[in-house]
Amino acid sequence: MSDHVDGPRSIGDPSIDLTDLFAFTSPENPGRTVLAANVFPSAGASAMFSNAVNHSLVVRRATVAGLGEAAKFKTGDEEYRFTCRFDNLEPRPDGAKPVQRGTCALPDGQTLRFVVNDEKGASTPDKVFRVFAGLRSDPFFLAWLVESLKKVPNLLQHDNVLCIVIEFDTHRVLDPSKGPLFGVIAETSPIPRGVTLIGHDPPRFDWVGRPEQTNMRLNNPAMSGTDDLRDLWNQQAPFAIAEELRPVFHQRLMDSLANWDMRDGKADWAPQALTASANVFLDDFLLFDVSKPITDASFLEIEKSTLNGQAYRTGGGRTLNANDIDILLTWMVNHDREFLQGGATGATQPGGKVFPYMAPPNMQLQTVTDSVDVSASPDQVWALIGVFGGTWHPLIARIQVTGAGVGQLRTIETIDGKQIIERLEAIDDARRHYRYAMISGVPASDYTGTLDVKAKGAGSVVEWRVRYRPDGQPDIVVKTIISTLLKTGLESLKSRFGVAK
Repeated sequence: MSDHVDGPRSIGDPSIDLTDLFAFTSPENPGRTVLAANVFPSAGASAMFSNAVNHSLVVRRATVAGLGEAAKFKTGDEEYRFTCRFDNLEPRPDGAKPVQRGTCALPDGQTLRFVVNDEKGASTPDKVFRVFAGLRSDPFFLAWLVESLKKVPNLLQHDNVLCIVIEFDTHRVLDPSKGPLFGVIAETSPIPRGVTLIGHDPPRFDWVGRPEQTNMRLNNPAMSGTDDLRDLWNQQAPFAIAEELRPVFHQRLMDSLANWDMRDGKADWAPQALTASANVFLDDFLLFDVSKPITDASFLEIEKSTLNGQAYRTGGGRTLNANDIDILLTWMVNHDREFLQGGATGATQPGGKVFPYMAPPNMQLQTVTDSVDVSASPDQVWALIGVFGGTWHPLIARIQVTGAGVGQLRTIETIDGKQIIERLEAIDDARRHYRYAMISGVPASDYTGTLDVKAKGAGSVVEWRVRYRPDGQPDIVVKTIISTLLKTGLESLKSRFGVAK
């Protein structure tokens, strides 16, 4: 998924996991450029930026150094670096949500303080720079099972990320008169701690240039049995991949691009063109030209035109609403012979026209409901499942109950060794209904469930409903966990009480 969960290290610590990078012209002011980087895939409502990490966006001027089979982009040594650090949380009275502040070090030596989740962001006194950081709707969408190229709905529907948006005066910061083409990367790296007794920190945790360098090109899911190079790649110096490792990464790109070419059973890439494409992708940075139009359709146009031996016509870059996966897949699979449209045409919420451009976070509760009709009477069914500490569910190995009545806790151990803790919120035996809240064990917040048994004909209907917000896992994953839990439990009642006639 773009740069989401791109390797073991990132999977283990989502706070350092860069998910996406964007570069586009401000819709509010064509004289300003916007860079945006996202971290923390499937962030929940309580997610905050790590205070042990440098979050950096780095820009270098670029030039076209070759066309066609000799296609190449060269970057200069001068860097325009934006680095944001985040403070510890500040507690607030009366149990209100804590506040987090941050500081962004800017290329001209200024520093800018800001408050996380402040919609207005913060601006330098000279108004050259503006910064926002906070929880927003994930602008990325993936509507393919990429291993099989099967179309599906957006796999990141309702997901959120933590984002950093930096907007600045293009001419005052980048001075396009020296050349309008630039390459940009984002990276997360450790804040220096000085000498340690054991080992040392990695040079960086994660970095991203063009989308899907790691998860679709270096770790092509259709190439089973290959070594996972993603963590090794993520520790490379952007703009300067280690010379001794370049052949390793280049060979993987060659093999992967050849595999993508044949995913539709047709060879659309000549060997020399594949080699040239691998060469371009090996030097990984997102290209954008501030003198040309950057649109939702201009993503990868600079690279593709250069590889085709032509002068590029657009500003490239990557907007929040770019259909970059379909554009990329079409290029890799059939060399733009036929556009490949996935199962969705946009993210959960589109990017906006006003600062901070990223759509507000998805905070709506999601609902999973299931029911089953059985032939037993409501009282018979409730006698079994109306006991909050009952072990009637086939996925439960054992339950430990603490307390009695409303407020009691049940600690569930599932048959696969997981632990779920839930609290009874309300119960009405006369109406055969109870409500509970999940404390831990499912990657969700604000999780409440209700169980009801009602008469239906000569038998009963059992309805189980759960409402939640995904937290730490994509909504599709959380919904699958909950749906499986409900369906497996309700289906087991058919064998116990018989199917309603």
